[in-house]
Amino acid sequence: MTKAEVQQFLTDLSRAWPDAQTELHYTTPFTLLVAVVLSAQATDASVNRVTPALFATAPTPQAMAALGDEQVGQLIRTIGLWRNKAKNVVELSRQLLAEHDGQIPHTREALEKLAGVGRKTANVVLNVAFNQPTVPVDTHVFRLANRSGLGRGRTVEAVEKKLEARIPLPMVRDSHHWLILQGRYVCKARKPECWRCAAQQSCLFPDKTPLPRPKTPRAAP
Repeated sequence: MTKAEVQQFLTDLSRAWPDAQTELHYTTPFTLLVAVVLSAQATDASVNRVTPALFATAPTPQAMAALGDEQVGQLIRTIGLWRNKAKNVVELSRQLLAEHDGQIPHTREALEKLAGVGRKTANVVLNVAFNQPTVPVDTHVFRLANRSGLGRGRTVEAVEKKLEARIPLPMVRDSHHWLILQGRYVCKARKPECWRCAAQQSCLFPDKTPLPRPKTPRAAP
């Protein structure tokens, strides 16, 4: 996309998702961090079903570390990879207490040293909790960026760098929310619903999906 096309594409998405924000439920930077760690290879909806009980029991790093792997695991066992995630959540809580006085660090480098925290998770926390202009790239954003021409690359990090370089700075932080919601609900993996895309005019995807034909009603017997 040209600079003008990028601007128009994102402007159209901003109008389609005017109140866009993370769909994970959280109340503090710590509960956000835990929710994002739990959301790896799981849907936000499935995470939101387990975190109310988890956060009611362990809303702080101190409480989470005290709860321990087994009890955390029992509270999150309906989500994928729950055993490993329980260990990571408890370990990152211990790391926060030992290395950061129980506070969530404000840098990507420090966040990525925590158990279970990768680049995308770190970027989400920086974006959502600390209002930093990061562009976390999950599967939805990766697919949409490549498909539309907004920022193409073979790896998540390559796409992230393209997006951070091309998206106008005032739009960087909010663009993550527009892109993830558009990718999740409109620019779907199996078949993009191009006919209801607000930004299709600037999109460079060549095989846009047309409006489905209405089904012909069956004749009465």
